[in-house]
Amino acid sequence: MDEQAGISVRRALELPGLRGGLPEVVVGADRLHRTVRWVHAGEVPNIASLLKGGELLLTTGIGLGARPAEQRAFVRGLADRGIAALVVELGPRFGRLPTAVVEAARAAGLPLVQLHREVPFVSVTEEIHTEIVNGHYALLRQAEEVHRRCTDALLDGGGVPQVLRILADFAGNPVFLETADGQLLYAAAGASGAAPPTAAEPLQVWAGLRAQRADREAGPPAGTVLVDVPGGGHGAGSVRARLVLPPVATPLLPVHRMAAERAAGILAVVLMQARQEDELAARGRGDFLTDLAEGRITADDAPAQAAVLGFRPGDGPLLPVVMRLGPEPAPPGNWAPLARAVLEELSSVGVPVLLGVRPVEGRVPLLLALRSESERASVADRVAAALRAGVERAGLERPGGPRPVVVVGVPGGWAAASAGLRHAAETAAAARGLPERPWHDARRLDIDLLLWRLRDHPDLSAFVDRAIGPLLAHDRASRAPLLPTLATFLDHAGRKAETARELHLNRQTLYNRLARISELLGTDLDDPQTVLALSLALRARRHVG
Repeated sequence: MDEQAGISVRRALELPGLRGGLPEVVVGADRLHRTVRWVHAGEVPNIASLLKGGELLLTTGIGLGARPAEQRAFVRGLADRGIAALVVELGPRFGRLPTAVVEAARAAGLPLVQLHREVPFVSVTEEIHTEIVNGHYALLRQAEEVHRRCTDALLDGGGVPQVLRILADFAGNPVFLETADGQLLYAAAGASGAAPPTAAEPLQVWAGLRAQRADREAGPPAGTVLVDVPGGGHGAGSVRARLVLPPVATPLLPVHRMAAERAAGILAVVLMQARQEDELAARGRGDFLTDLAEGRITADDAPAQAAVLGFRPGDGPLLPVVMRLGPEPAPPGNWAPLARAVLEELSSVGVPVLLGVRPVEGRVPLLLALRSESERASVADRVAAALRAGVERAGLERPGGPRPVVVVGVPGGWAAASAGLRHAAETAAAARGLPERPWHDARRLDIDLLLWRLRDHPDLSAFVDRAIGPLLAHDRASRAPLLPTLATFLDHAGRKAETARELHLNRQTLYNRLARISELLGTDLDDPQTVLALSLALRARRHVG
């Protein structure tokens, strides 16, 4: 299959009907990839006026004319019409092709084939048309398979990003969803095939497309598929969004347009039902920040791609921040109001901000542009307050449930931002269960992060059991648990007076409890090494259950 619906000239020559005529390609052997849209047989001089382009013309040469000028005009007329190829059957009219015909075909770049044996043109026409129709059916089946996969993704709880990724993977090229006025909503990269680097960096591709559009005389690259996503209204409301598939890695075929048209129908329904445009834009920014954190976007490429998303930080340091919601992810429809609410709250912070959402991980990553590192703490205070206010406005606060965890990383340039976002994201997961704070400093939670990374290692569970197992067993069987006393004692670095004040105990009661803890654990709570081991065990217990 080629760029239009049909078969190639080469495929037509391989079919039994024409193969039986012993075809010889006289001119245009390098153009046999041309698409045969239809087959026509004719013997009249003005046959070109009856054609639309893309035909394979079968003739015995009667309409070619006797004089070289007539023959050249006949061939030029066919080439001007854009036929796929001219096939001449040698016989009573011509024992060999006239020189004028061959030269005219060569000059026009028109594939010219001569048949050395007579063939029934009716059989050839029927055979090729059957092949074309079968090709149409094959295209439809592939497009329907994409439609099925997209539908299944939605039924399984996926959303617009999953639909776009399925389409991008099928096309082997990036896919963009833009608003009716050309603003980027979401970019998805194809995951299959050996694609050039730009195919995996759709934001760079989008920046190039936008630069082309800035020149009003330049449209999208040749071969780009554009499909409107209907909006259900009239006039300006008739188009809700638009799918853009540029041929970055591989040419786009008719089946890709068919698949895009079917995907557009699905997207129209989803967008009308869920009003997902804000969430899509936030997810796109979240994908960029995640790709940056995981090293899929380099520090050199990041500024240009961030600019596409509207983030132009200037020369100051970048501050990575990550908020994690509770263990249960937010319902799908809540991410759009969350993104809107948080952005509105952040508008008062007064610094450029790039905010994204990652619904699967329940994570909200951000990059903020500081004027200097000295304002890190003050900006972090305002950002943490804005994030929590946004969560509350979006209705994601659960009474009695864990509050969102906000972790602030270390400011630096684009290279540091990559590692900083990754570190902050992991630290936010490790910080669950810690005493509540407006925000956590990623630099002060390295021990918790290390223990979180070891959470699935059996040695960590064994260490917790050895260190505090007897105390946990006691508390399960007793109405007077001792673990809170030990935790408070360790939080105050073994200072008994401060521990007693916080627990509202007299000193003798505290001493009795500590003595009982020492007896159960067989340890000396005045030994620094014991205190260190118990502190680590209590921290590790949050991660091993």
